[in-house]
Amino acid sequence: MTIRLLVVDDDPLVRAGLTFMLGGRDDLEIVGEASDGSQVEELADRLCPDVVLMDIRMPNVDGLTATESLRARSDAPEVIVLTTFHADEQVVRALRAGAAGFVLKDTAPAEIVAAVRRVAAGEPVLSPAVTRQLMRQVAGAPEDAGEGRAARARARIGQLAEREREVAVAVGRGLSNAQISAALFLSVPTVKTHVSRVLAKLGLNNRVQIALLVHDAGLLDDEGDVR
Repeated sequence: MTIRLLVVDDDPLVRAGLTFMLGGRDDLEIVGEASDGSQVEELADRLCPDVVLMDIRMPNVDGLTATESLRARSDAPEVIVLTTFHADEQVVRALRAGAAGFVLKDTAPAEIVAAVRRVAAGEPVLSPAVTRQLMRQVAGAPEDAGEGRAARARARIGQLAEREREVAVAVGRGLSNAQISAALFLSVPTVKTHVSRVLAKLGLNNRVQIALLVHDAGLLDDEGDVR
């Protein structure tokens, strides 16, 4: 399967670099470019990308707003946030909006290619170290502070069956399906089924949002362990 890519960045040099880097791969096709978030929905309608590489900071419509609009669609493409920061506030908001992960603009080309392939296959692009940093960022964000947020998150988690809750917590710790399978003595297909049910019950887009909700509910240990 060829993965169709839309590149969104206000810097023409960044767009050219990404197009050069990704366009020569047999399984990747750059179907379009945009210089601002205001162009994204029209291009998504016309070009039907599988994955959007989205810059956060753009002059008119920023990447956060564009991500929220895209991920609200029933036929939403996956979104990878492009950023120069490891875990700034806007990246966290983009992940809450449904972005599948993020990559730094100075990431090695092979890693960006791998990230695109992973996201197209339905896997988030967050390393355990980055997940820990994001959890700390979320915990320290003033707009997310207070018992109200935790209570709302716990109420949502309370909708899950016991096994689904265990799987959700394991996702929050950054475990892969194979690792969850080994830890909970489940088959990998069963883990995938539970993850799908968690997403559907909680109205979430991807595993990143499960991790954020589990953190909000206080279900990870004090050290934010992500193995």
